Amino acid sequence: MENPDISNWILEHWGLSLLVQTKFIYSLLAIILILILRRVTIRLFLQKKEDIKERYYYTNAIRYTYSAILIILLIVIWFTEFRSIATFLGLVGAALTIALKDPIVNLAGWFFILARQPFKIGDRVQIGDQRGDIIDIRLFQFTINEIGNWVDADQSTGRIIHIPNAKVFTESQANYSQGFSQIWNEINVTITFESDWKLAKDLLGKILDVHTADMTDSARKDLKEISKKYMILLGKLTPIVYTTIKDSGVCLYLRYLVDPKKRRTSENLIWEDILNAFDKQDEISFAYPTQRIMMNSGESK
Repeated sequence: MENPDISNWILEHWGLSLLVQTKFIYSLLAIILILILRRVTIRLFLQKKEDIKERYYYTNAIRYTYSAILIILLIVIWFTEFRSIATFLGLVGAALTIALKDPIVNLAGWFFILARQPFKIGDRVQIGDQRGDIIDIRLFQFTINEIGNWVDADQSTGRIIHIPNAKVFTESQANYSQGFSQIWNEINVTITFESDWKLAKDLLGKILDVHTADMTDSARKDLKEISKKYMILLGKLTPIVYTTIKDSGVCLYLRYLVDPKKRRTSENLIWEDILNAFDKQDEISFAYPTQRIMMNSGESK
């Protein structure tokens, strides 16, 4: 190298003017400064915040704020290289349109999520075939703690799924938690034809009343609030036992309202009470698939 000066060497070999080199240095310093300030701010501001949701929201707010500041600083540093705002916006817009189509749509999805709020942190949702609890919402993707799949009764699988924000424009979204915070659940109890189905139905109704009293009151309050926003008309909110006939016996369907995150717990408690109640009744027996031969001449109805 004939000239030991680094700037002249970069100019000679890379074709970058001294002005551009200076702007690169300023940009690097701005990035380092913003990263340091962001980390310090997060540590100082969240020192006394113990609530998980508060920490999450404030951390994201600080990150987005410093990211916006950094973008503004970089624009200020590099703006003089462009002849006008129109030229700058035109070049940036063209580059983004060609190279960053998916990120732009994801960013638009993020704005949609913030503005329309089809879901928020903590909601249980289904997006397409994916179900889970929303645990994170970021600029380009949101994250769910998966439920269902190979696990019964909507319990967590332990997997974390990251979904692009653009999915809110192309996939249907079912929200278990928004507005009407309970869902209807059904338990199928089948007893033999010889059992006293009226007694069984009465016992099941009493068991449901014990386990769903608080849920029914809460559902009425939620329905009153959500009816102000959506045209939802629900009739009977109290639990009910329906009767039908299956091949193996009399089928009794227990239908009741439950918190979507407590469905398995409620089923467990209700089934334990059913087993205890039926165990005391000789007139009631559970049915299961069997084969029977009916002799009309020797058997009555």
